[in-house]
Amino acid sequence: MPTVLRLDGLRVVIYPADHRPAHVHVIGAHGEAVFNLNCPDGPPELRESYGLRRSEVSGLKHALAGSIAALCRHWRIIHGGD
Repeated sequence: MPTVLRLDGLRVVIYPADHRPAHVHVIGAHGEAVFNLNCPDGPPELRESYGLRRSEVSGLKHALAGSIAALCRHWRIIHGGD
């Protein structure tokens, strides 16, 4: 599971054998959130969250939006296509 970005102590990962649509898992010590990327231009959309506070999830969504092009590029490199 390649870590493609780090945000405030959390890892943003893309699983190589994962399914479409393009998405990332944001993993921390106390929880995880999954965001659909809506490539190529976003915005990222929360799909599910476990153990993270609502304020954390909101901040993550904003941070991911600022990196959407790079995240979509990583998804294409790992999975091919769009």
